[in-house]
Amino acid sequence: MTTFFIVNYPLMFIMIVGIPKEIKDNEYRVGIVPAGVLALTQAGHSVIVERSAGEGSAIGDEEYRRAGAEIVSSAADVYGRAEMVMKVKEPLPAEYGLLREGQILYAYLHLAPAPELTRALLEKKVIGVAYETIQTDDGLLPLLIPMSEVAGKLAVQAGAHYLEKEAGGRGILLGGVPGVHRAVVTIIGGGTVGLNAAKIAVGMGAEVYIINKGLKRMAYLDDIFANTVTTLESNSHNIEEAVLRSDLVVGSVLIPGAMTPRVVTRSMVSRMKKGAVIVDVAIDQGGCIETSRPTSHSDPVYEVDGVIHYCVTNMPGAVPRTSTYALTNATLPHALAIAGKGLRAAVCADASLARGVNVYKGHVTHPAVAEAAGVEYTPLEKLLGSL
Repeated sequence: MTTFFIVNYPLMFIMIVGIPKEIKDNEYRVGIVPAGVLALTQAGHSVIVERSAGEGSAIGDEEYRRAGAEIVSSAADVYGRAEMVMKVKEPLPAEYGLLREGQILYAYLHLAPAPELTRALLEKKVIGVAYETIQTDDGLLPLLIPMSEVAGKLAVQAGAHYLEKEAGGRGILLGGVPGVHRAVVTIIGGGTVGLNAAKIAVGMGAEVYIINKGLKRMAYLDDIFANTVTTLESNSHNIEEAVLRSDLVVGSVLIPGAMTPRVVTRSMVSRMKKGAVIVDVAIDQGGCIETSRPTSHSDPVYEVDGVIHYCVTNMPGAVPRTSTYALTNATLPHALAIAGKGLRAAVCADASLARGVNVYKGHVTHPAVAEAAGVEYTPLEKLLGSL
């Protein structure tokens, strides 16, 4: 049971927050940094961290201890005691049995393409708060932005590597050299991922196209990049033409919480240049390329019709030190709000946080997740009373 005490008004909660070690393939990030632990403990909360959870991000157990955390020996200890579990990636099947009814799971969940995970969370009656669907009134996704920035930059780095001949690619240098054509890079989706991918691609000297829906965003991208990129309206004709002339295609389409539409078809892929590379950053939500399927850092690529596909579902895990600190900067304010006010008061006070609640004690509370899972959508306010 969550305990509470009264400091003037309103009720202030004291919560046990647990940080397990990530177990996804080559996932070296961790759910919080010592500064975040210190902020929580100074607010009166208890933080328990699984032994060596931060090692992949070059954060030792002693750093967590100095910040006020208790180091515990296993994930079972974390899940067994924590009222809120903060982590980076979604639970894997080995973790399903550790979840407890009423427990708050605060992490990237990406439930739309993961019906098995959705069912597990519903059966366990946990409260799933997904980083990726916490959305402000103006449409921003503040907890997704830092990892999208990292993934966008990594996408072009990965693409440049796999274009090298020994990596299976066409043997093309993105920026070319004097007297030789530059590589053509097409970025589908001009959001945070696309913007950051374009920064790297332009910086490496490639010929860059950004395909996006909406003239306002395209005008913004044109202003940022001046004449160093070409922007195109997103439609099947423009996508097909751009994909067929490209050496590297970066997929960065996103509909918050929903399955990503497949905007590049198998037919388009089959007619691409042999040795071209696709990096589908949208793979967490199902991918925007028809031929995409999830891969891992230990087995990152495969070929379809001679085109290399890189579809790693946790790309920022490759640079965990950068990613972990950037992630805590974004996640900590909401963690403090949930732990300090309790979930109900926190979501009543912040509509953006309410949008992050995907499942609540056996109910799906995000419409896009419900549609993808083929289950009934229950508005959160119906379960909690008027928000």
